[in-house]
Amino acid sequence: MSSVDRRTAWPYDEHGEPGAFTYQRYAHPTGAAAEEALGELEGGRALLFSSGTAAVTACVFALCRPGSTIALAAGAYFGTGVTFAQFAPWGLDVVEFDQTGPPPADADVVWVESPSNPLLTLPSWPDLRDHPGVIVCDATASTPVFLRALDEGADVVLHSATKYLTGHHDALLGALVTRNPELGEQLYHARMRLGLSAAPDATAMLLRGLDSLELRVRRQTETATELARRLADHPAVLKVRYPGLGGLISFDVADGSERAVETSIRLIRNQTSLGGVRSTMESRHRWEGDRIPVGLLRLSVGLEDVDALWADLGAALDQL
Repeated sequence: MSSVDRRTAWPYDEHGEPGAFTYQRYAHPTGAAAEEALGELEGGRALLFSSGTAAVTACVFALCRPGSTIALAAGAYFGTGVTFAQFAPWGLDVVEFDQTGPPPADADVVWVESPSNPLLTLPSWPDLRDHPGVIVCDATASTPVFLRALDEGADVVLHSATKYLTGHHDALLGALVTRNPELGEQLYHARMRLGLSAAPDATAMLLRGLDSLELRVRRQTETATELARRLADHPAVLKVRYPGLGGLISFDVADGSERAVETSIRLIRNQTSLGGVRSTMESRHRWEGDRIPVGLLRLSVGLEDVDALWADLGAALDQL
């Protein structure tokens, strides 16, 4: 990875004309290189943002108007719905739907998540392809290794690049990718005018993360598949959710037992977020309330040895 260019402004040329880079909020060299790399993986034009939430916000401004309706997948990341709710005074209407079936026919934007976080449902692409609205797919948990949503019928792909794409819990970053030139320009101008651009250091972390992305997520998938099998066999586990790809698992223990499990782990970190090389786990009810089962624990599988992870997790469950 080359050195990071942290300048906020660049000189005009000898004729007084701006070059490729003029002001960091518009674009900068490290960000452009990272966008090119991610765009190649997704098969579209990538734009980077200061966070996943910033990317969500840009979508609302670019794709919606007062009176627009967003159909949001039920059980999708709670922060997306919280962000949408901020636009209710401006006339944005949000309805939830079961993404395993058809979305509401009159929605202007259909927002799916593959898989949803933390309930890990998958969208019905045949139903989405027939919909006249703009299809946005949050592919944070699948990554382009397992899903190129633009190939499946999405108009825009979103990533919380903080997670698997950077992969080390050391950069806050969001991304949008599209093949539609008009949508690309709308999203770019929303980013520029609202000041939602990503900083050079964060985009440099994305360049580093993309180099190992496939190796990491395939290893995480292999380990998660085995851990999901072992969790399903443990008597203290009531339900296991795993879509068969990626490093994200959620499972239920008896209500009130989740805190005992998450405070007993030692190798796995008891913290929020996901997608890093170190495994993390937390109760999601503390953040999401009654939309999530009280006993649900979300496990993000890292790169540690599967038997070491199970020894840690199994010991915590054995206490119940």
